[in-house]
Amino acid sequence: MRGGGFWRYLLVRFLLIIPTIFILVTLVFFLMRLTGDPITASLGDRLTPDQLAQRIHDAGYDRPILVQYLEYLGNVFTGNFGSSITDGRPISEILFTYGSATLELVIYSLIVAFIVGIPLGMVAAYFRDRWGDAGLRVFAILSYATPVFFAGLVLKLIFSVWLKVLPVAGRASTRTEIKIQGLDSQTGIYFIDALRTGSSAAVADVLAHAVLPALTLGLLTAGVFLRLVRTNVIGTLSRDYVDAARSRGVGEYRLVRKHALKPALVPIITVIGLQIALLLGGAVLTETTFEWKGLGFQLADYLAKRDFVAVQGIVALLAVIVAVTNFIVDIVAAILDPRVRY
Repeated sequence: MRGGGFWRYLLVRFLLIIPTIFILVTLVFFLMRLTGDPITASLGDRLTPDQLAQRIHDAGYDRPILVQYLEYLGNVFTGNFGSSITDGRPISEILFTYGSATLELVIYSLIVAFIVGIPLGMVAAYFRDRWGDAGLRVFAILSYATPVFFAGLVLKLIFSVWLKVLPVAGRASTRTEIKIQGLDSQTGIYFIDALRTGSSAAVADVLAHAVLPALTLGLLTAGVFLRLVRTNVIGTLSRDYVDAARSRGVGEYRLVRKHALKPALVPIITVIGLQIALLLGGAVLTETTFEWKGLGFQLADYLAKRDFVAVQGIVALLAVIVAVTNFIVDIVAAILDPRVRY
């Protein structure tokens, strides 16, 4: 029964991906079409009326909106997200070129969130209802509520302009990028590529450039993790088996570390999927602030150019990534906590 419950849960979660992607793709398509046809929006001021009409006809934007939608839907489910209007690049190529940079930033940010949020959540639970707890809860609220671009600008001002200890922008210095480009093939993840160059200076340079963007985006999620860990550790510490251990003379610190931490980590696993969506959304502003050339940076560039076909394709791809990530997180949560399956 237990095995059957797990596989049934897995099947239901997998089947939910299809309507989720369908709804998101549909919303993106019709929201983009509210601006009119993409050719006019992007190139209307640079083409003659005859050229504009020809481009619209060639792209099929003079057909009924329902026909366009059905064709787009069919293309999406075959992996074709279209091509950019301004530079003609396939959206899938844009994802491959810039997606690795965004993936690297998200990984760095999650590491920051774990390193900051989990220990501080334990500390807040340990000092429950005291000044330390109150201060950490305020920090959690501020880290979540502070606009990403503002936090990024403040960090740049302090560490790059005033202290001059960290780079102000970019993913690496010009010298390191030349070394990476000199490799036979690149993964697009600069940390891995810098390791492959065999240069410790290149690795240090890549990590130095990643510190401020990772802090900016990671602190956004760290506040969520802090509050989750605090709440669940406090709840676990009120359980009977913890009271029994306490009556045997087990110290409070040991109770928090040995008995309360592991149960507190399960809810974090379940919300990681939601945090991935939050991080991808925050990556747009973070990458723009630090000129970190990933999907968010490219999305902002296409928005400025009113290239709504590229915007539509990138957003749809991000929606697919979020849906699949949530599915994976559901599987991990079900393995760690069997109660999730029922």
